[in-house]
Amino acid sequence: MLILFYKPYGVLCQFSGDTPNLSEFIPIAGVYPAGRLDKDSEGLLLLTDDGRLQDRLAHPKHGHTKTYWVQVDGAVTDSAIQTLKSGVLLNDGPAIAVDCSRIDPPQIAPRNPPIRVRQQIPTSWLRLSLDEGRNRQVRRMTAAVGFPTLRLIRVAHSDYALDDLDVGAYRVLDGTRVESAHANTKHPRHRRHVRRR
Repeated sequence: MLILFYKPYGVLCQFSGDTPNLSEFIPIAGVYPAGRLDKDSEGLLLLTDDGRLQDRLAHPKHGHTKTYWVQVDGAVTDSAIQTLKSGVLLNDGPAIAVDCSRIDPPQIAPRNPPIRVRQQIPTSWLRLSLDEGRNRQVRRMTAAVGFPTLRLIRVAHSDYALDDLDVGAYRVLDGTRVESAHANTKHPRHRRHVRRR
């Protein structure tokens, strides 16, 4: 079984302990995240009940590409984008974007709470891809070129993408059927379940 989940901002990638966490959105026992998103990040999180699949999706040795939409503070420059693609030196070694480009602001739901906005200081959006996933790597990379990350949304992980998932919604893939649940983001415990055969 593989679950595609649109993790909202502020949700922890765990099923117990501090809240809000995954248990408030995914009422399925025996599944675990294949990789993580930090509390301040949003977007695609993969979960599975298959240990081998979890390792294949999460372990850096497999080199899966992950793609993010990144809102940064300031008008990002061509030279900063080129530096991200050629590599920056972080405190745990060099980091190189597989690809990076400037994009128009995507049509997405507003974040709750909203990002901080500084008067007379623009923001920019990047589409950035990595084939590794070190702790807070995207944020550290954009900060290293002078453009701190304000909002970070993972839109794809290997062959899987957010597509039409709503914030707080999940889709289950198990090879024979697809199930989806669309969360009401104001009341995350109330969901509409749809099964397609």
